[in-house]
Amino acid sequence: MESNFVGDVHSFVVGNYLMGREDGFSNDDSFQEQGIIDSTGILELVSHLEQTYNIEIPDGELNPDNLDTVNRIAAYLTRKLSNVTGQQLGSERDAVSL
Repeated sequence: MESNFVGDVHSFVVGNYLMGREDGFSNDDSFQEQGIIDSTGILELVSHLEQTYNIEIPDGELNPDNLDTVNRIAAYLTRKLSNVTGQQLGSERDAVSL
């Protein structure tokens, strides 16, 4: 599933921040260190992720470990969506047992 996120996030970054030019851009390139995305761009990226994947990214999760490279975002989305799915399944089981 993570590879699906890589493609989407990579395309979003290239299209919105690199003006469609991938010249040497790697999925492990740090947005911050490479000057690819500024603070306003991060807000746009977070908005895209929340809308596209129907998630909420709380302030405590807005950090470079989660959002500084395409691969880190893909891993974050994998963790985040597996947690959401697990919580939904738990809620459904609770509703059924009532």
